[in-house]
Amino acid sequence: MEIALAITVCGGLGCLSRYFISGWVYALLGRDFPYGTFVVNITGAFIIGFLMEFGLRSALIPPTLRIGITVGFLGGLTTFSTFSYETFRLLEEGNFVTASANVLLSVLACLLFTWVGITAARYL
Repeated sequence: MEIALAITVCGGLGCLSRYFISGWVYALLGRDFPYGTFVVNITGAFIIGFLMEFGLRSALIPPTLRIGITVGFLGGLTTFSTFSYETFRLLEEGNFVTASANVLLSVLACLLFTWVGITAARYL
């Protein structure tokens, strides 16, 4: 029951974070490209890489909190469904170059930021 509560609380915080972060990014950069989704996804990639590496190497992050953050917070923060929808809409509108850039940049950047997070955790 403790894990379910951690996931619920952290998930709500992740959803709110996604809403505010992506809104802020869209206000800064506009909506010509799915910048908000891109930023929350690469942020989540960094956090999961860092948290899992650090959490599995250290007793400083209790397992319940690690699960709450990875499943709950990051589950609420990041979103493959929005990424898919936004990419589909770009394709549907004939923006093939932008849609392709979104797919390529998102996958490569998320892999890169996961690696950066893991690397950062290994140096702590």
